[in-house]
Amino acid sequence: MPSLFRFLFIVGILAGLVWGGMIALVTFVEPIPREMTQAIPAQKLNSR
Repeated sequence: MPSLFRFLFIVGILAGLVWGGMIALVTFVEPIPREMTQAIPAQKLNSR
C-alpha cells in the first residue's frame, strides 16, 4: 500500500506542475494579434 500512496503522490505533484505551467502561460504570455488572409480558388467557390 505505501507504493500506491507514493505513486499517487508523484502523479499529483506532476499534475500540479503541469497545472501551474498552464496557469503561468495564460498569465504571462500575451499573444500578438495579426491579420490573416488566405486565397480561395474560384473553383471551390462555384462547386455547386
